[in-house]
Amino acid sequence: MSESPVTKYEVPIKQVEKTLKISDRAKAELKSSGMMDDKGKLKLKGVSPKMLKRMKLESIDCPVFKQELGFVQCYVCSNFHSRISGVVYCKGDPLE
Repeated sequence: MSESPVTKYEVPIKQVEKTLKISDRAKAELKSSGMMDDKGKLKLKGVSPKMLKRMKLESIDCPVFKQELGFVQCYVCSNFHSRISGVVYCKGDPLE
């Protein structure tokens, strides 16, 4: 499979036992973009509650932040390109 010019990293998705905490920076971004209410409940457009529950139990080893992150945080990142067959395609651009 040839690599897309937009994609820099192909990161496999891992299953975790317990939901990983979303960083405060990511929470602020989610709230400002309307994807999280004031109580901290996620409201992602086009994602069913069942799928969101599954996404919370997945993680990735983020090549940009150089740490393990929950898939939800990866999904809302500006570097997220797509997810196909258990692999996240990441643009890999540096973030502040």
